[in-house]
Parts: sequence; structure tokens; C-alpha cells
Amino acid sequence: MAVEQTQAPDNTAVRTALWRAMHVQVDPPPHVLKDEIGLQLAAPDADWRHRPDMDPHTTSRLRAAIVARARFIEDLITEQADRGVTQYIILGAGLDTFAQRRPEVASRLRVFEIDQPETQAWKRQRLVELGYGIPDWLRLVPVDFETNEDWLKKLVATGFDSDRPAVIVSTGVTMYLTKDATAATLRQITGLAPGSTLAMTFLLPTELLDDTDRPGLRASKEGAQASGTPFISFYTPPEMLALAREAGFADVRHVSGGSLAERYFADRTDGLRPSSGEDLLLATT
Repeated sequence: MAVEQTQAPDNTAVRTALWRAMHVQVDPPPHVLKDEIGLQLAAPDADWRHRPDMDPHTTSRLRAAIVARARFIEDLITEQADRGVTQYIILGAGLDTFAQRRPEVASRLRVFEIDQPETQAWKRQRLVELGYGIPDWLRLVPVDFETNEDWLKKLVATGFDSDRPAVIVSTGVTMYLTKDATAATLRQITGLAPGSTLAMTFLLPTELLDDTDRPGLRASKEGAQASGTPFISFYTPPEMLALAREAGFADVRHVSGGSLAERYFADRTDGLRPSSGEDLLLATT
């Protein structure tokens, strides 16, 4: 039975959480990522797996791409924590569950989840209802992006130390923002302490996708448009790297979706592979 919700995250955040859970429920092990906590948070109707956007066959490549990028981020966070970084910022956190699933790593950090006020209020309530609570090292930071509220000021007000390096992650966000807005965010991040690391996903133009993935992108674009959150920005890898350099990053790297496929799916015997279409910018200040 679905939880009655007066406030809720957007459809994209819920869909991403459900795909992560579906990977555990329908794909054979080894699982690239084990995350059913997002499913608990979302509490969809009992027949959620029968939704058209959850079809286990037609969405398998998208599902694999979602878990591949999440695993890459978790590996990055663990690596940075082992190097002594103690602050982790998630821009557009949605139903991110790193703090609940990986407390042995997260509790060594101060984790700042940034999202719209309504989403943060809903998530806070659900974490309490499910018994996870809000530990002192987890800060849910409500920021109203529609009014151009300064997320960096809100971070500092909730305990972020701008003199110490951080890991900043933004996944599944840039396609909804203008290129000017993303450039502005990049410039803000370059002002953080030296040694800070950014991981940011971006969608590729249609012509750079594998032929088999173009219908999936088209369907995703149509779904986003219908739900009132259209995709408005796509980047070639050189364009995104140039944007980051112009913002002032000292070191920039392109991480392709194909490289994640090789890293996490190469030895699978079930044929599960991520779709093409979403790559990562990895940059350090």
C-alpha cells in the first residue's frame, strides 16, 4: 500500500530509486549496487513493477546505467574518504540513500544533501518514519533553486567548512538546467578549497548515442516533457570539459558511460549492459 504523501520528490527521483531496487529484484547477482532503501522511501503502489517505465526488459539498459553511475560515485566517495576528505555534498539529492546504506563510510564524513524544500521535508519525515532518523553527520539542506537561493550560503549555515576540501556530486541534474546555470554552478564549486572533487553527469546529444539507445532517450525526453521537467541541455564531452576549464577547474577528466560498462559489467553472463547517452565530468580544484 502506498504511503499517503502531501509532499513528494519529483517523478524522476522516484523512478531512479525504483530502478535501483529493480536491479536487486530482477537481475541475477552479482549486483553492481544493492539499494532497496529508496524503494522503502518512495513506498509506491504494490503493482509498481508493472508500470510501463519499469518494464524489466525494455528498461534494462537504463536500469544498468543508473546503478553504474551510482556505484561509480560510491567508489569515488570511499576513495576520497580514505584520503582524508571529510565533506560530501550531493546537489539535487532526491532519494539518495548512501547515508543509510553505507553508514560505515558516511559516518566518517559530514554529508550535505541539497534539494528543494518540499522534497527535503518529505524525506526527513520518511527517514524518521522508517526508523533511520537523521544522524548528526547528515545534513538535509533545503534550497529553493527556483528563487535562485544561494546553495553555498545555505551549506555554510548548516556547518559546511569552506576552508576544507569536499566531494561534490551532481547526477541527473544538468539536463534540466540551462548551460548558463550549469556554468554558474561550476564557477561556485571552483571557489571551494583546493583538492575538492566534482563528479557531474551530463547527457550526450542524440547523434553520439548507440543506435539501440536512441529510442530510449526519445522516450525519456517525452516523459520528462510530459511531467513538466523537460530536458533542455545536452553536451558533447569536449564541450563539457571546456565549460569546466573556463570555470576555473585545475584538472578535468571525461568518464564515459562505456568505461563504466567495462568496469562494472564486463564479466556478467546475463548480457546486462548500461545504455549509452550519459557520461561524467570528473574535475578537481
